[in-house]
Amino acid sequence: MVSSKTKKTVKPTKKKIVKKTKSTQRTKVICISHKEDADGISSAALIRQAFGGDSVLVDYPGQMEAIQKVCADEKLKSLYICDLGLSKKNQDEFVELLKTLKKNHVSVTYIDHHDIDPEITKALEKIKVKMIHDINECTTVQVYNAFKSKLSDHAPFIAACAAITDYMEDRPIGSKLLQIYDRQFALINATVLTYNIVGHQKDPDYLLYLVEELAESKFPHEIPNTFEFAQIQVDKLAQIIAKVKKGMKTMKNIGYMEIMDSGASGAVNFVLGLSGKDVGVAYKERVDHGIYAVSVRGSKSCKVHLGQIVNLLATELGGSGGGHDKACGAVIPKPKIKKFLTEFNKKLN
Repeated sequence: MVSSKTKKTVKPTKKKIVKKTKSTQRTKVICISHKEDADGISSAALIRQAFGGDSVLVDYPGQMEAIQKVCADEKLKSLYICDLGLSKKNQDEFVELLKTLKKNHVSVTYIDHHDIDPEITKALEKIKVKMIHDINECTTVQVYNAFKSKLSDHAPFIAACAAITDYMEDRPIGSKLLQIYDRQFALINATVLTYNIVGHQKDPDYLLYLVEELAESKFPHEIPNTFEFAQIQVDKLAQIIAKVKKGMKTMKNIGYMEIMDSGASGAVNFVLGLSGKDVGVAYKERVDHGIYAVSVRGSKSCKVHLGQIVNLLATELGGSGGGHDKACGAVIPKPKIKKFLTEFNKKLN
């Protein structure tokens, strides 16, 4: 009788242990998003609002390393990748990493609006990655449009602000979202958000705090001290205008300048406007990586796709890059920056 009782108690205990192990294997939801602008931060906020989970914010130099780290997490259940364009240098590795995740039964959703190689799109669709990709709408607008049934009634405002800061508020969905709100109210909130993001690039905790606040349906102007900090950034930008006038150089097709004491993305529009050229380039050294972070902007009269040109050229020079037709960026090895400028100028012919 003792042995019979022992058998009866052991069997259900084993079943419970196996069941518990299976249920705790993969539980994490993670969103990897671009940390350098409002579109990336806002995308992460709406994914957080819709699905919960954690946010990982990265720049382009740290993009693949972050994805590798997340892919190694055995508890990962669902991965969302937002507003992180691919280049010739990293696109094949990107596909292979996601292929490994799919083999481990991880749900992967890639949401982006940058130009992408059609062959890479096919490869991602083949391995059943959910692709939400439209070059005509910013990433946050696409996140909102795809998951609006899971989002609050405040989410369209966050999407409209992201569209403004990515110069895509005139696109079909983005323009409809902006029409819901007073334009000036949206513009000032989008500007405040952008200046707080740009000014806190070295403070990852603050950027995550912005994601959390936006996910809680806060207006950017409601977040403590955002107006005050935006004013500080405006003062810095006013000083940059004078520096650009003094230090900017030109070639036949571009205006360009090395930026020493601010972000390249904040100065590049001044370079574009003050140079009188159709394309402006600003670049800043990233001492810790031995590279230059490059920002490129085109005027409305620019007729070529800058993102495609920069993608190919940066890869040829051992870097990476890409983006939109009139707004893109690159990472260029420090010794190759002069060659990049010269070759870029030639290709614009």
